[in-house]
Amino acid sequence: MTDLHAPTLFTRHNRPLHAVWLESQAWFCAHELGRLTGHFFNDQCVRRLDADQHRTVQLLRYGTYRETNMVSESGVYTLLAHHYVPENRHLRRWLTHEVVAVLREAPGSSARDTPQLGQMTWPGGNTATLLYWQSEPWVRLRDMPVVMDGEVAAQLPMTKRKPSWREGAQRAVRMHRLGN
Repeated sequence: MTDLHAPTLFTRHNRPLHAVWLESQAWFCAHELGRLTGHFFNDQCVRRLDADQHRTVQLLRYGTYRETNMVSESGVYTLLAHHYVPENRHLRRWLTHEVVAVLREAPGSSARDTPQLGQMTWPGGNTATLLYWQSEPWVRLRDMPVVMDGEVAAQLPMTKRKPSWREGAQRAVRMHRLGN
């Protein structure tokens, strides 16, 4: 491969992990991932993955471009399941919720029309996660009870009727727009 890639460096327990965002996927250095899991992921171990779960790229590591075995996000989950250690649950959560999230949000990694996560907060401390997609905020169905509780608390006590889910969602969107 002639493409040169500059990775993002992450650190967990004083161990580095180089990762890049290529073709709308997160890719991780197999050697460093092995150090994080306590296993040595050599070429043979990586080649056991499906062809779309590993690749070799020229990666800028420690000042020079080196040919590096990379594993995709799905390949990481396969390796973590195959080489099970209880700590791998925490590693998987860290990779999913922090590393991949940072890679997705990095400049140049996504187009403007891709979904983005946001959060809406009420004065009482209730929060709900929003998904911004096509310039509209969307509330997850599982967050609707939180939105509805915020709606009910904001209403005057003389209102007898409980709002419908649609009215609650519309109110949540209005409240969020006022907050911006």
